[in-house]
Amino acid sequence: MLAEPDVRLRHEPGPCAGCGAGLAGRPVTRTERRQVFDLPELRPHVVEHQLIERECGCGTRTKAAAPAGVDAPVQYGPRVAAAVVYLYSGQFLSQERTATALAELVGIPISAGTVGAMTARAAAGLDGFRDTVRGLLAAADVIGADETGLRVAGKLHWVHCARTDKYTLIDCHATRGSGGIDALGVLPAFGGVVVHDAWAPYDSYTGATHQLCVAHVLRELQAVVDAAPTGTWCWAAQAGDALVALHRLAVDAATTGVTIDEQAPATQTRQLRHAAHIGISQTSPRGTKLMAARHALACRLVDREADYLRFTRDWRVEGSHFRGQS
Repeated sequence: MLAEPDVRLRHEPGPCAGCGAGLAGRPVTRTERRQVFDLPELRPHVVEHQLIERECGCGTRTKAAAPAGVDAPVQYGPRVAAAVVYLYSGQFLSQERTATALAELVGIPISAGTVGAMTARAAAGLDGFRDTVRGLLAAADVIGADETGLRVAGKLHWVHCARTDKYTLIDCHATRGSGGIDALGVLPAFGGVVVHDAWAPYDSYTGATHQLCVAHVLRELQAVVDAAPTGTWCWAAQAGDALVALHRLAVDAATTGVTIDEQAPATQTRQLRHAAHIGISQTSPRGTKLMAARHALACRLVDREADYLRFTRDWRVEGSHFRGQS
């Protein structure tokens, strides 16, 4: 409840529930509060700017200048443009549905073409902002990097992302590998720790230190567990449990500042290592594509163990490896 609501409405009782006498002017013994949170009435807020023209004694007429941004007899204001960009670019509505949403919710008639024009103007004003964010990411201690597929005009493209907890830079490129990563412009100049999945092109950026994303590999391990016969022991389950336990130890140490007994992480690391080696043995025939993929997963846990477990040694990356990329 809010201490100071926008509106207070008092509701008086009727006649006494006991004897039926009127209660007007009688002492108030108790007030029960109930609050309803709702949206205000949504309607266009129209501001008219009147540009006054006056005539001097010399006969010259001078008209007031329009305020900045007031360029036409009738136009949409910055809050409408912000709502358009948010719905279209932030919530991924189409231009038509963005226009329909504003018309039906707020009563502002707007065309799909206007949605496109507003978005284009907003994008054109981001050049300096993009450069600033790119520089902040390149100078960060730890960043996360990822890529995901997207159809553009019917063809497969890739959305590349670099981010910290505070900054995110996203770009779309026809190439998934180094071409798209370079176009984003962060990793070529980055010298900190980059958290990423096992997509090979990331490893070509040797100026960075690498933390392989534990959220990604946990999903891979869970897929192996889900396919295993019910009630049977599975190497992937032990590997996943060991990674989760190591993460918990790292979180506790980072938050409390208390040094962990070296035996605890050593035990969980052995559990992870043993599980991976069993996985390699069980999948070594590689008779099918699926078995070959699981064999590669188990080998990667062994070959890239130091990169998967970097968070246990470097507190800068503690936690960030567990935030799943999109």
